[in-house]
Amino acid sequence: MMEALKFMKSIKKRYKLSFLISLSIVTILIIGFLFLEKKIYIESAAGILFVLAVLQVFGLQYFFKNQLQNDVVKSNLKLRVHELKRSLDLAETVADQKSIYLANMSYEIRTPLNTVLGMMNMLKQANLESDQFAEVEIAEYSSLHILQLVNMIADNAVVDRGNARINIKAVDLQADLLKLFKIFEYQALEKSLAFEYKFLSENDSKFRVLADSSKIQQVLINLINNAIKFTNSGKITVTVDQTIGENDSYFLTFYIKDTGVGMTPDEVKSLFNNKNDISKSALLRDYRGGGMGLSVSHKLVELMGGELKLESKENEGSTFYFSLQLKKTLNIESDAVENKPLLLNRLRVLVAEDNRTNQKVIKALLERQGADCTFAKNGVEAVDLYKILDFDLIFMDIYMPDMDGYEATRLIKETEKYTKNNTPIIAVSASAFEEDIVKAKASGMHDFLAKPIEVKKLKALLLDYSESQN
Repeated sequence: MMEALKFMKSIKKRYKLSFLISLSIVTILIIGFLFLEKKIYIESAAGILFVLAVLQVFGLQYFFKNQLQNDVVKSNLKLRVHELKRSLDLAETVADQKSIYLANMSYEIRTPLNTVLGMMNMLKQANLESDQFAEVEIAEYSSLHILQLVNMIADNAVVDRGNARINIKAVDLQADLLKLFKIFEYQALEKSLAFEYKFLSENDSKFRVLADSSKIQQVLINLINNAIKFTNSGKITVTVDQTIGENDSYFLTFYIKDTGVGMTPDEVKSLFNNKNDISKSALLRDYRGGGMGLSVSHKLVELMGGELKLESKENEGSTFYFSLQLKKTLNIESDAVENKPLLLNRLRVLVAEDNRTNQKVIKALLERQGADCTFAKNGVEAVDLYKILDFDLIFMDIYMPDMDGYEATRLIKETEKYTKNNTPIIAVSASAFEEDIVKAKASGMHDFLAKPIEVKKLKALLLDYSESQN
């Protein structure tokens, strides 16, 4: 910064010197004219010219000295710019490496979780005693808690990179949040904390709105996780208050209240002044991992048109809250559970999956809905099986040995059978980042199914593509 200021001063000095030289030249011309007109004597003219010459010598000396300093400043500025570019390239490289590591970590955790949750779901369908069912349910919610943390880290990274987008659709927000809060009940129980949640609404109106349910849940996950972390005794209370607005809209206000350590007014002020770098808060540095996701929550709430607020009192607790204006809707599909097969006509499904335990999970899920499964352990087998057998639908794992799902899809789409049948290909992967979904669809796959597999999503895909086949 100082070098830049010096550079600007040198430019101003150069303009002044140019003006003085121009002035001396004009003076010399005037003296010459007066001498020719014999209005001044030669001695006077010589004296004036001598003084001007001396002034010009000093001026040129000053100019060259200033020019030398200016060259040094320019050289230092170029060197500084080069160093900044190198630092920026290094920072971008580190960020890319962290993104790759995060993607790999997410994939490695999601893959076994898919098996665990699938087996838990199968166990719940068996004839269990009440105590056994409760034990399986606790194990399932604990697994969902791990999955929730993995998703939170991955989703927060997306927001930090500035790539978050709002996806508005019709949702039953109360039904979505009930599932989420159930997970936190078990998490709070591990710290001997009470966890209470309630939905308040005018005239018993339903929480059916046009919203991005996943982004709202992401904010709540961040805030509730921190509330549990900073609370050693007492309880966590989550309140969703719905007020009817104008023009077919609702105002939904979310309150997350804890009885934890709380904050002083100065700490609250510091926290919100540094909302993009929460780690600067002295309070949060005392807690390992404290403050995770707060800056992300600020960004997400602002992205959805709200503002995250905080009220806190030291040693008594804190309350985070935010309000969103959402359009009401009645276009919500029923979530009723049916034990009978979903498909009236059995679909012949090819599943390319290299993990044997995942094969068992997918087989159970598909057959329960009325589909017949044939498995391939890699892309090579998937292509060979497609050539000799007839299938209505293909579930293609993206990452497999010998040949991955992208290459297998390309080879299948080059066959005459595919040209004739146009068999739908669904990408399946535990790596469910936005770039994976975009890449899968760009490679020619029709849809994307993330692991752990959600039964609701699987049913919707089967229903869609069975109707298209019919």
